[in-house]
Amino acid sequence: MTVRQIRDYCSVGIDMFWQRQLVFAAAIGLAAYYYDLWLSLTTMLLISISEIYDYILFRQVRVWNGRGARVARHFMQRIYVGTVLSAAVISFYAIGIALEQGPTTHFMSLFFLFAAALFAAMNNHHILRVLILRLAIYGATFLFIPVWDILRTGAPIESELWMQLFTVIFVLYFIIDCSRIFLRLYRTNVQQLEELKVEHEKTKIAFQAKTEFVSTISHELRTPMTSIKGSLDMTCAGALGELPPNVEKVLKIAQRNSVRLTAIINEILDLQKFEAGRIVLDMQKRDLGTMIMDAIDMNRAYAQTLNVELRAGHLDKDVEIFVDEQRIQQVMANLLSNASKFSHVGAKVVICTEIAPQTVRILVIDEGIGLSEESRTKVFEEFSQVDSSDKRAVGGTGLGMNISRRIVEAMGGSIDYRRNVDVGTTFFVDLPRVPAQAEEQLDADAGGPALHRFLGKLRDKITGALPADTGGKESGQLR
Repeated sequence: MTVRQIRDYCSVGIDMFWQRQLVFAAAIGLAAYYYDLWLSLTTMLLISISEIYDYILFRQVRVWNGRGARVARHFMQRIYVGTVLSAAVISFYAIGIALEQGPTTHFMSLFFLFAAALFAAMNNHHILRVLILRLAIYGATFLFIPVWDILRTGAPIESELWMQLFTVIFVLYFIIDCSRIFLRLYRTNVQQLEELKVEHEKTKIAFQAKTEFVSTISHELRTPMTSIKGSLDMTCAGALGELPPNVEKVLKIAQRNSVRLTAIINEILDLQKFEAGRIVLDMQKRDLGTMIMDAIDMNRAYAQTLNVELRAGHLDKDVEIFVDEQRIQQVMANLLSNASKFSHVGAKVVICTEIAPQTVRILVIDEGIGLSEESRTKVFEEFSQVDSSDKRAVGGTGLGMNISRRIVEAMGGSIDYRRNVDVGTTFFVDLPRVPAQAEEQLDADAGGPALHRFLGKLRDKITGALPADTGGKESGQLR
């Protein structure tokens, strides 16, 4: 007997508790009104004892840790006792009503007995021996009622009492067949769940192996790539002497591709850190306007190679946010490079801000192809690009926006986009701002113990706002 079967049986017993009480209440009420009050009261007492016994047992099984064969056997013995007790109470009720009615069709008593047997077939199939025991008690009661009428009256074969006996036999076959069907369905579901569990464990092992492999390869590539890039930078800068024009042209191409490869390696490493929950954020108070102007300056050269202009729009001054500036600059680089790549030649990309009481919004407005609402999921997926065909105009790993979303959410913010009315797309990043009273306290207590206490509170708030989609681990840790 498996722990799963015992727990499934007891879980169904608890889930169906109130449904059973409604059925019992209806049966007892009808018996009290139409037949015998004392029979109803006795049945109610026996049902109360049976239901209390089962409820206590089911609750104990639910909190059981599933360990110990001896404990499992003990629970099974108590389940057998509870099965006999509850089935006997229902049989007592059915026989009592039948005896009150005398020799007749016994519709009421047999109907409640049939309902109890069908209920057992539907909900007690988890443990076969328990189901057989319960149905055996109900079956004996089913047969006893018509047989007792025949024996008591000496009814001939032509009597309807014999027809009632034959009908009972047919109903018993129907109940047994239903029990067989529900038992087969349950066993099939259990088998499928076990197979899914095995496949899930295999998938977890494969995912872990993939993660470790990619992380190892990325680290191994970073060291020689850094050396190659450094050598190319020195050579192209003339540190090793003047280069012939044809050699310089080739080395410039190699230099650009080394930058691209380094960026790809860094993106893959960042992704692995987020998936492993090992990303570290250095959260500091930063001026919003200064940070955005720095982002424009750092990405202007790349935009100019695509003949796209980066321009600052409305930037709110003297607004401070609590962020990891290096990571936010990484997000801005992804947004500005994407806006530049997907904009037409001669277009402008405008960066501006909007201020709310609790948040700040950074907007990157381009004049590019414009993203549809249907592309929203694909934009932020891993290794995904809106145009993934072999003929796409721009390159990339498809990791930039996914990593940007993880970074922003790790800081308690959000990132999204909307299609512009006329042309292009607006990406926006919402980040929590440092409240005015917090700024005053920081200024007043700069360098003192109060500063550290306050920063600790801010860090706790931001840590509490981390997203829950990282496998139960925080997306970022605050230093």
